[in-house]
Amino acid sequence: MHSNQIMHRDLKTSNLLYSNEGVMKVCDFGLARKQTRSAVYTNWVVTLWYRAPELLLGTKNYSEKIDIWSIGCIFAELILREPLMAGKNEMDQLACIFRVLGNPTDERFPAWKDLKYAGKVALNKKHNKSQLRMKFPLKSLSDEDPMFLSNEGHDLMQQMFAYDASKRISAAEALKHPWFQEDPKPATEMPSFAHSVTNEISRDELKRKRKRSLDEKQIA
Repeated sequence: MHSNQIMHRDLKTSNLLYSNEGVMKVCDFGLARKQTRSAVYTNWVVTLWYRAPELLLGTKNYSEKIDIWSIGCIFAELILREPLMAGKNEMDQLACIFRVLGNPTDERFPAWKDLKYAGKVALNKKHNKSQLRMKFPLKSLSDEDPMFLSNEGHDLMQQMFAYDASKRISAAEALKHPWFQEDPKPATEMPSFAHSVTNEISRDELKRKRKRSLDEKQIA
């Protein structure tokens, strides 16, 4: 997408589709836009938990690097098996980000104080340091706790979460990151499943089950 100057602007786990044949596709291009130089875009994009801090602070001049931030959130979620930063609203989302990654500084996030909503942000002095390594320890604490990252994996995630979008790693650079050369190596063939749900259940029966489930939720 990015090599063709397309910003997705709503990357999240629910927009990644995985088929029974082992094929993964990105879906929902409803918010996608072609990127042009010096363009002004709406900042009402990207689902809250995956939204980059510059969007939350009100910028309308942004690039495909907002997608990289979202990918960092997806990366973390696949390991944690839950969202890394799940805010209740825009200001709470910023608080969640600063709690995990540390408060922004002029060095890490140049001119962030000039953004539209910066004046509404209340920084907590307790969050001056990043807690990202604590979220993903170097080694597994137990066999049942796989939430760890090697130094290379941690470096990749940190570069995806750079506050300064100009220093955020690009998609092309990320694909060449040394983390992907570590063991276990990335799979060349993804797991597939012999039978899909539609093979075992007729489409009409599947529709009835979905309708019945929806009716039960509405009643509840």
